[in-house]
Amino acid sequence: MHSSAVFLIEFGAIILGLGLLGRLAARLRFSPIPLYLLAGLAFGEGGLLPLGTSEEFVAIGAEIGVILLLLMLGLEYTASDLVSNLRTQYPAGLVDAAFNALPGAAMALMLGWGPIAAVVLAGITWISSSGVIAKVLGDLGRIGNRETPVILSILVLEDLSMAVYLPVVTALLAGTGFAAGSVTLAVALGVAGLVLLLAVRFGRHISRFVSTDDPEKLLLVVLGLTLVVAGVAQQLQVSAAVGAFLVGIALSGEVAEGAHHLLTPLRDLFAAVFFVFFGLHTDPASIPPVLLPALALAAVTTLTKIATGYWAARRAGVSAKGRWRAGGTLVARGEFSIVIAGLAVTAGIDSDLGPLATAYVLILVVLGPLTARWTEPLARRLTGRLTGRRTVPGALGAGGGEAPAHDPAPAVRDQDPAGRP
Repeated sequence: MHSSAVFLIEFGAIILGLGLLGRLAARLRFSPIPLYLLAGLAFGEGGLLPLGTSEEFVAIGAEIGVILLLLMLGLEYTASDLVSNLRTQYPAGLVDAAFNALPGAAMALMLGWGPIAAVVLAGITWISSSGVIAKVLGDLGRIGNRETPVILSILVLEDLSMAVYLPVVTALLAGTGFAAGSVTLAVALGVAGLVLLLAVRFGRHISRFVSTDDPEKLLLVVLGLTLVVAGVAQQLQVSAAVGAFLVGIALSGEVAEGAHHLLTPLRDLFAAVFFVFFGLHTDPASIPPVLLPALALAAVTTLTKIATGYWAARRAGVSAKGRWRAGGTLVARGEFSIVIAGLAVTAGIDSDLGPLATAYVLILVVLGPLTARWTEPLARRLTGRLTGRRTVPGALGAGGGEAPAHDPAPAVRDQDPAGRP
């Protein structure tokens, strides 16, 4: 009875604290992810007040948080959207992977962590935070900008790549041999391909089967189906997250919209628990030794993400200002980087990997909104100095930059045919 009371107090305090941190982040107008991670650090191993009885329940909640994150991500896209983006934007996806995964792999090898840690750290540095970036685009009023479809296409390709990457990482961390790992990857690719095919051809029928006018029944059916598929996927060593992602893709239309509306509060709750759980298993004393590599990696991958967005936007015919905005917006890392790091920490890979990932995400989840706001005006100011052109102070737009004094009709060049900036 006493332990039950302590559990309720501890878990209630966690939820209350997360709510207060979320309100603080909203008031400061930045992502709550770093605050959730810091809360986990404060109440975890080596923290100010380590938790006791509620940690096991938090662990289960964290696993549900990952599943809901991927389910909601899948609900954002239809199978046809994914196939279309794969066909038209795959060069940008390849450049994104090469520019941003290689620095992480190189850092792991330089630190002597071995090839498996290199694959894990490559994923951590590769994947941008869809959640943070979507919020930044809304806050800055850039949803209608010409570079925004380029940004979203890169995010879609990154999300789709997780259906391949996560099973590979899961197999590597499980220590399976080459043959078993190949079978796991083949199963994952086969299942992903089959689900995409079924979603394209029979998506309406699947959604009709799940559909109901009763919100309670829709919530129970979608959530139950997702957990079952995630469990089966994990049993097959494919990754529970990939299973949840594929369920989201298979649902479309009104069912997807209704499920998205109903599951959003649950997603936010359990995702916050997930970030706290990751922080709980990271000793704050282990972060200072890896802070310098984390800062170096953050600096390098900030530049490579900016280069990725610039190249992709240029390929799409976006103006120079839009190219810089696209690059700066892609910098933020967040939920996916922590998901990947969490897999490695659970598997017992190098003890410094978790602290490095925590420090790296903390840096870039704070820096990301700043680069989204200031990359374009800083690049234009630097370009103006190099070319000897003056800039007009105060000519700030959605991108937050200053218009060059001798640049003819800059606003016209940076608009799409509908007249949106």
